[in-house]
Amino acid sequence: MTDWNAMSDAEFRKEVRGFFEAEYPEELRHLPHRPKFAEIEHWHVKLHAKGWVAPAWPAEFGGMGLNAAKLLIFYEEQQRWGVNRGRDMGIQMVGPLIIKFGTQEQKDYWLPRILSCEDIWCQGYSEPGAGSDLANLRTRADIEGDEFVINGQKIWTTMAHDATHIFMLVRTDPDAPKKQQGISFLLAPMDQPGVEVRTITTLSGETEFCEVFFDNARTPKANLVGELNKGWTMAKALLSFERIFIGSPSLAQNALGQLESFARGRGAFDDPVFRDRFAQAALDVEDHAALYGRFADQLKRGETLGADVSMLKIWVTECFQRITELMIEAAGPDGGTIGPLQVGNVNVDVLASFYKARPTTIYGGSNEIQRNILSKAVLGLPG
Repeated sequence: MTDWNAMSDAEFRKEVRGFFEAEYPEELRHLPHRPKFAEIEHWHVKLHAKGWVAPAWPAEFGGMGLNAAKLLIFYEEQQRWGVNRGRDMGIQMVGPLIIKFGTQEQKDYWLPRILSCEDIWCQGYSEPGAGSDLANLRTRADIEGDEFVINGQKIWTTMAHDATHIFMLVRTDPDAPKKQQGISFLLAPMDQPGVEVRTITTLSGETEFCEVFFDNARTPKANLVGELNKGWTMAKALLSFERIFIGSPSLAQNALGQLESFARGRGAFDDPVFRDRFAQAALDVEDHAALYGRFADQLKRGETLGADVSMLKIWVTECFQRITELMIEAAGPDGGTIGPLQVGNVNVDVLASFYKARPTTIYGGSNEIQRNILSKAVLGLPG
């Protein structure tokens, strides 16, 4: 087995970049939609054969065992080449939690199935009335014999219609004194009576989000991960790295590149007002990249990220929105056109980019919540 961490960062980046550049299918690069597993299964098979499916997992569990520095490089190169993350909820979320909190039996059973994508996972966190304030969740799981009986509803469940299993936060003690208490982390099969999935069609016409309804659905007690009523602590265990990943500068950088290509083709740079607004957007992107680099250096030094990492998500998502708004303006009367607009050899779907940018300030913890975190935990302001 290769000790990737023994390589220099430059050597490792060259290795990863060369593989993605040569092997990732051209037709899958920078997809404007989230694909179903069947569309990318052949790529997953290739990654699995190379042992690169789970870069952050310890090698003993089938992962690459990358440290924080190498992991950032891996993800940066994925983004550079437009490599779709695929159906990675199992890899990114449930697998690490099983590794950290699961029993040996759970590790032996679930981890190989996650790596092979024999089981495809979706995340059951958000509910109506419990999105950014997730501790308000109301979905119940009551113990009956050797099973949990689940009743309630999840919403904005990404690709639930393409999943075989769901990992979810449920309320197992409704009488707990604090709302963060009495929550447990369960695994459950989707293909069973009592589970209904309804897709949600977005403004762009995609159906990647779903509602999931549970009406006396069941899962074995053996599918409880960690301790009963301690799921909230587990759900927070992976947030630091998720927050830096969701705050990656690539979101705004890619949009800025699209805007520049489109605007040059449309002659928008002849307008001094547009040039000024583009320059401001470009400076915002550069400033954000510098801030991201600071947090990335903290991870490379093995330091734990603080609450101030929330700045990354706020900055990049709002910058992304401003860039897509400017792209709509640059398109003029074509800004409301559905589908790609061709300018020279470039095809840019300006409306799809605009729609894609709208929810970014909401998912992963709304920017209002992130600002509250900064005000309390970083600035010390009263709640």
